[in-house]
Amino acid sequence: MNNPESTPAKPLAGLRVLEFAQIAAGPFTGCLLADLGADVVKVERPDGGDGMRGWPPLHPGADEPGPSFSGNFSSLNRNKRSVALDIKNRADVERLYELVENADVFVENFRPGALARSGLAYEDLKARNPRLVYCSITGYGQNGPYAQKGAFDVTVQAMSGVMSVTGEPDGPPVKCGVPVGDFVTGLYAAYVILAAVMRARATGEGAHIDCSILGALLGISALQTSEYFGTGQAPRRLGSAHPRNAPYAGFDAADKPFTIAAGNDKLWRDTCAIVGRPDLPDDPRFATQSLRAANQAALTAILQPIFATRPAQEWLAAFDAKGVPCAPINDFADILADPHVREMGWVQPMTMPNGATAETVGFPVAFTGYSFEIERRPPELGEHDEEVYREWCQHRRMRAV
Repeated sequence: MNNPESTPAKPLAGLRVLEFAQIAAGPFTGCLLADLGADVVKVERPDGGDGMRGWPPLHPGADEPGPSFSGNFSSLNRNKRSVALDIKNRADVERLYELVENADVFVENFRPGALARSGLAYEDLKARNPRLVYCSITGYGQNGPYAQKGAFDVTVQAMSGVMSVTGEPDGPPVKCGVPVGDFVTGLYAAYVILAAVMRARATGEGAHIDCSILGALLGISALQTSEYFGTGQAPRRLGSAHPRNAPYAGFDAADKPFTIAAGNDKLWRDTCAIVGRPDLPDDPRFATQSLRAANQAALTAILQPIFATRPAQEWLAAFDAKGVPCAPINDFADILADPHVREMGWVQPMTMPNGATAETVGFPVAFTGYSFEIERRPPELGEHDEEVYREWCQHRRMRAV
């Protein structure tokens, strides 16, 4: 049995990660690994570091006057350390080589070929550490016609088809309000990194991971791509509606919008009872799930005037009582203050280097034997230069003596 008074090791304790990345996808990858206990060292250029350090909201220091610190940067760079290195300086590159020789993982998000000019391509680092897992995060991948094309989340959302299915049917394509390309790529990257680390520990052989935003967005678009492969027709924008289910969308109540998802025949019958239309299941237009989806414009024309007669909370209470999935359409102020979110412990306090405090959403997945906490505040640029070299490279220096 485990000693209940002992603190179990974090799941990724002992994993050493060099994060040579900035803004979102790469730092989110590092954050996921750091939150599970990996020692993630953020390698930044000395002249300003990660560009996200300057992104608002900027929190003033606890003692005025003092430097402000970015809340955006903090949200993706907690539980990490920072070293500052200039890869145009040969001495700094040599210092980076020392860290590489003691690392398990190297994460970078430069354009393909850019790091080769400084001797930091995969083959360069593999020669120094054959077990290294080297993860390259780019817009379009290491090869192919678009490999050198510039990329940000919005441009790859457009390229991938995601924007074409986002928005109202009679409106223009729009990007997802959350930078889904950056963050889903970070999830893919962290997942594959751990798979490659497992193999490296078993075989001594590392890997080069080619993780692109375009590939990640296509990967999560399985329902849309399979629809196209099966029908030859590109999926279209449906607003909040669903192509194969109805009613499965947002509606306007008397005071504000809400959603319901009557995703099977029983839920559909329960919905009809709640809205006072027990005759609708017998309407031949709505007899099956497929027919309801095909005729959802007509169905909406029937349901929307009914929903407009009562406040959203009354409808939500009625649907909850029958077990029909439903929800208010929250903004982030609503959901971050929601009692369920607070009960789950997802929102946690975080202190910044300047003493400012703010709340952040922590690691949102729980499993036994692990408890998430912010053990390291987000780092100042280059704050851990000597500390990291002392801890990671001390054994090499001792042997040299």
